[in-house]
Amino acid sequence: MFTTSTLLAIASGAIRLGLTYAFWKSFGWLVTLPPAVAGLLLGLAALPDLLKPIPWPLPLSMTLGLVLPDLLLRRA
Repeated sequence: MFTTSTLLAIASGAIRLGLTYAFWKSFGWLVTLPPAVAGLLLGLAALPDLLKPIPWPLPLSMTLGLVLPDLLLRRA
């Protein structure tokens, strides 16, 4: 059995990959983030609420699922 945070990460990663594929097939665009920006978003999501400089509405597991394809599938 998977935990809720694992399921959120898997679902958001699947949604991100599906949307990236749809944009690529329809418009020929590849929507990606630089690894530094992806790491910054992960760091922002991992901070406690009192220390966040700007409010981030997504939990860490969803943020990880959304930016993990950018960190794993880099184009050379």
